[in-house]
Amino acid sequence: MDRQLNDIEIRVLGCLIEKEHTTPDLYPLSLNSLTNACNQKSSRDPVLSLTEAEVANTLEILESKRLILAESGFGSRVIKYKHRFCNTEFSELKLSQAELAVLCVLFLRGAQTPGELRSRCARIHSFNNVAEVEAVLQEMQQGESPLIVMLPREAGRREARFAHLFGDAPIETSSASCAEVAPDQIAQLQARIAELESEVERLNLKLSHYESQ
Repeated sequence: MDRQLNDIEIRVLGCLIEKEHTTPDLYPLSLNSLTNACNQKSSRDPVLSLTEAEVANTLEILESKRLILAESGFGSRVIKYKHRFCNTEFSELKLSQAELAVLCVLFLRGAQTPGELRSRCARIHSFNNVAEVEAVLQEMQQGESPLIVMLPREAGRREARFAHLFGDAPIETSSASCAEVAPDQIAQLQARIAELESEVERLNLKLSHYESQ
């Protein structure tokens, strides 16, 4: 499977996966419905303003990659679209319901913490607690072709965030952030270590002085 997907391709696939599970009676989606789903103001980050032409062009690319299927219903001239991203006879990618829910939310909302995933996956899969989410995240990072990656923890955050590996933007962003912060942190730690070593040496000398009296 081609994992080098751009942001619009990821948004389109995320919407198709979401609607397959949350509104199955309306799935597959027409071009108009899919465009509206891509531009939703809720459950999307970032919020986009794609045109039907942009979505149609993206669908052509995804069809060439064998990631979506276009079909028309009996007696209808409206073409509708469904994904072949995973869990079909055409896809090599097989995911559990929990893994699919996690990946769908990451596609639609960007990097997330385990706590955020627990609440935002609920419409596709219900997690009982954060520990269940963390177990799934751990599994999705394993193997020769991991699906997600844990990003460096941001200052002020209690939980690390996780991003999907079907596009490289989240990884580049986190690497740039890490590159900016890490040197300062290292310098501060080195200075603190030197200070502590000096203090230990001073105390040792003082102790030796008392013992010699």
